[in-house]
Amino acid sequence: MQRKIILEDGTSYVGTSFGSESDKKLELVFNTSMVGYQEIISDPSYTDQAVVMTYPIIGNYGINSDDFETVTPSIGALIVKDYVDEPSNFRSEESLSECMAKYDIAGVSGIDTRSLTRKIREIGSCKVLITNDTVSDEEGKKILEAWDYAHDQVKRVSTQAEVNYGEKNKDKGPKIVVVDCGVKMNIIRSLVEMGCYVVRVPHNTTSKRIEEINPDGILLSNGPGNPEDNEETISTVKALHGKFPIMGICLGHQILALSYGAKTYKLKFGHRGGNHPVKNLDTDKLEITSQNHSYAVDTESATKAGLEITHINILDNTVEGLKCTKDKAFSVQYHPESAPGPQDSKYLFESFIKMVEEK
Repeated sequence: MQRKIILEDGTSYVGTSFGSESDKKLELVFNTSMVGYQEIISDPSYTDQAVVMTYPIIGNYGINSDDFETVTPSIGALIVKDYVDEPSNFRSEESLSECMAKYDIAGVSGIDTRSLTRKIREIGSCKVLITNDTVSDEEGKKILEAWDYAHDQVKRVSTQAEVNYGEKNKDKGPKIVVVDCGVKMNIIRSLVEMGCYVVRVPHNTTSKRIEEINPDGILLSNGPGNPEDNEETISTVKALHGKFPIMGICLGHQILALSYGAKTYKLKFGHRGGNHPVKNLDTDKLEITSQNHSYAVDTESATKAGLEITHINILDNTVEGLKCTKDKAFSVQYHPESAPGPQDSKYLFESFIKMVEEK
């Protein structure tokens, strides 16, 4: 079945359908990772987005039940050059298309993804309609003009109730509250592997409830959407300054910055992939990092808010890490838990655990 991709400026591409055949109105972004499409489609940070994979061959190793980052994927669509429907991998349990159809994720293959990626770099992340090839470019453009992005993504992907992990560590390891704004499961797995007992709480959990749990530390998770939409979470974090050690990852990094009075802004086309170079200003070393975000923390406002910049992106000098020493709080814009991606930044979890144990 032929499918059409129409961008908000009227540009269109035609390809072949796989996965769900539902029409979709989404935000169009691209990812430069060469592997990890299962983790990408199951990362809650991609909620309501259509992801263009710049690596051409997608689907070749199938899908397995162990590598999901969330139970119910919420990505909107995957756009690829060459889709492989007969995976070759002893771990594979189903094809990518079968998995995507199950979770209503649209797929379009046969697209010139180099051209489409250049288009996104030129005009920025934009609205996109995925529909039948009978819809005209002008009609699609009008549909997108009448539609706007949602602001409730975090609410939709966050847990609705408290969940505990790492029972074996309950009486001997540090207790960590993970504020779930769309957490990747590998963040929780990483904490449990390091001996932590984890309490995952909804994004709108009050500071009073977190104090009742009495954790040894708090981790603010990744997640989708505009960080400024999360007023409840920002207020909760502000009320917890100095009471518990805090670590923020991705959206959690932005929320921590906002809780101190810094500002955030939307990047032209964001950072998504497993090859982003970041400089650690404390050690003067470079880390190759896994990233997935549309927004960044404003440098000047972070400094004015009393936050110290600890990491910067080598490609565009955006803020990649912050800390407030007196409150024992720090954050990074990238993903130290990887999945997929390099593991240069695993040490950050060790730094967090050390901070928690010294509190």
